Amino acid sequence: MLRTFGRMTYLPAPPGLPADDPTVMLASRFNSIAIHLVRRLRKVDQAMGIGPARGSALSVLVFGGPHTVGELAGREQVAPPTMTRIVTGLEAEGLAERRPDPQDGRLVRVVATRTGHELIERGRALRVERLAGELHALSARDRATLERAAAIFERLEGATEY
Repeated sequence: MLRTFGRMTYLPAPPGLPADDPTVMLASRFNSIAIHLVRRLRKVDQAMGIGPARGSALSVLVFGGPHTVGELAGREQVAPPTMTRIVTGLEAEGLAERRPDPQDGRLVRVVATRTGHELIERGRALRVERLAGELHALSARDRATLERAAAIFERLEGATEY
C-alpha cells in the first residue's frame, strides 16, 4: 500500500522488512526523498551537457584527485571496461586526461583537466544555488530543523564505509 506524507507518495517497506516498523518507514521515506532530490538536481548537469556517469566520475577526480581506471571503477561501482568507456568520453571532451603515475611509471592515472575542474565547480555552484533558493523559501524554524537533520546524516555517513 502506498503511503502519502505531504505532497509525496512513498512505496511500502521492501519485501522482508517489517511494514509496521516506524524506523523502516522513515528509512523508506528518506530513500525516496534522496532519489527525487538527486534527480531534480541532476537536471542542472544535463543542461551543462554532461551525463550522470561522466559527471560522477569527473567529480571523483576533481574532489578526490587522480585515480587509476580500476580505482575509479571501484569508487563508481561499475566494471572496469565501463569505466574505460567513461574515461575515454571524458578525454574526448577535454575534461580528463591519462598521465603516467609519478611514483610508478607502470601505472596510469586519470586526472581532471582545468576545464573538467571548472565544469564540476560550475555545476556544483548551480546545484547549490538552486537548492539554496528552495531552502530560502522555508521558515527559519524549518531550516533549523534541516540543519539538525544534516548533522545527523553527516554522523551516519561518517559511520558508513564504502
